[in-house]
Amino acid sequence: AYLHSKEKKNKNTMESNASSMAHLFFILSVMFTLFSSSNGVVKGAFEENFSKSCPGTHFKTSEDGQIWYLTLDQVSDCGFITKQSYRFGWYSTKLKLVGGDSAGVVTAFYMCSEVEAGPLRDEIDFEFLGNRTGQPYLIQTNVYNNGSGGREMRHQLWFDPTLDFHTYSILWNSHQIVFFVDQVPIRVYKNANHTNNFFPAQRPMYVFSSIWNADNWATRGGLDKINWKNAPFVASYKDFTIDACPWKNPYPACASSTTQHWWDQNNAWHLSSKEKIDYAWVQRNFVVYNYCQDTVRNKYKPQECWLNPLD
Repeated sequence: AYLHSKEKKNKNTMESNASSMAHLFFILSVMFTLFSSSNGVVKGAFEENFSKSCPGTHFKTSEDGQIWYLTLDQVSDCGFITKQSYRFGWYSTKLKLVGGDSAGVVTAFYMCSEVEAGPLRDEIDFEFLGNRTGQPYLIQTNVYNNGSGGREMRHQLWFDPTLDFHTYSILWNSHQIVFFVDQVPIRVYKNANHTNNFFPAQRPMYVFSSIWNADNWATRGGLDKINWKNAPFVASYKDFTIDACPWKNPYPACASSTTQHWWDQNNAWHLSSKEKIDYAWVQRNFVVYNYCQDTVRNKYKPQECWLNPLD
């Protein structure tokens, strides 16, 4: 019986190691894809891939063109958008947020199906909510489908995002949307198999970033207004990476989910063992608000809230 138990334990260990190695090879293949020059990866100068939506005085770059500075003042806000739309994939940037008293200022990194953010849009949001000096920055994430949102979550961060660049990423496929901070998953939004028709999966999206005045709601529900004496407010971006399927009419390659892209393969539909541990750590320590637990706002829990993010 002892030998049988030992053999079973060794077998389980070998299977576990094999599973870990398989996931490692998957991650390595993803990293190779991200840093290669494959068809879906955005590389090159800003002008080749993006269009800015602000005066030239409010958008500047470093001398080597690798860092982009977006400015907000009383004259104008600032933003940029990809020239190409995409459906499913990996979207990532390194961002250094506005320091000091940034109450009312919102810096955003998000995806939207419509350039003008129309009433029937799909959207996936990272929004960084400014603060009074000494208070923690909050990250608000949200998901829209066909113009309906109300899926907000808010998190604190385990670092000061104004001191250095940190990486913020979105994985989007037909099974889940995962929000990452420095490769740590902070939120998993599962597809409820269309039982409530609230998963954005059909339409391609453009990728946006912006800095703007949101002092009517962003800091303590709009109680803390922007102190314009501290302007200009500057957000800094670098290492923008998009590894996704470019949408091309009339017959885009990403019209339906296939297994030819890494984000359409099984390993991208679930968190890895390490990611599950990191995700649980975030849920225990850094969640400030979760719409799934808001019984005042939602009389009935939305369908996707019943899904296990670890499945």
